[in-house]
Amino acid sequence: MATEDIASQVMKPENENKATVDALYKALASVEKEKVAGPLASDLEWWFHGPQNCQHMMRLLTGDSTHATDQFKFEPRSITAIDDRVIAEGWEGAQAYWVHVWTLKDGLITQFREYFNTLLTVTELRPMNEENWEVMECHNSPTLWQSRPRSRYMVH
Repeated sequence: MATEDIASQVMKPENENKATVDALYKALASVEKEKVAGPLASDLEWWFHGPQNCQHMMRLLTGDSTHATDQFKFEPRSITAIDDRVIAEGWEGAQAYWVHVWTLKDGLITQFREYFNTLLTVTELRPMNEENWEVMECHNSPTLWQSRPRSRYMVH
């Protein structure tokens, strides 16, 4: 019984990663913006897919959100951890849908992928080498995660 209690108290790496990303979104939404840089690696690798004027998260992370249009609020509707990746998705209004894929190593966010107004399906995470993971398209693999945009949540 005591072993089960100890095991339940130890947080799995996936849960730690999810908690780190959740804390990042909470810091972005609060007045404590200085907490945002804490979990980010200094050499963060960033990739974006979507309309160029929608690079809201990168502008927030770099402190370059000076325009009124950059007051985009990221409120995740779901956060899912898979291995060293954390996938968050949400929307703002009827026209803005986003998916963020964060890669963590030793508690630091080392990669960030932003998909804006783009549906995403993750079927397999396969190591390229010890340092990197690649999201690949594999038609024979089961779906690990799939976008659930606002329209799928709406009751018709």
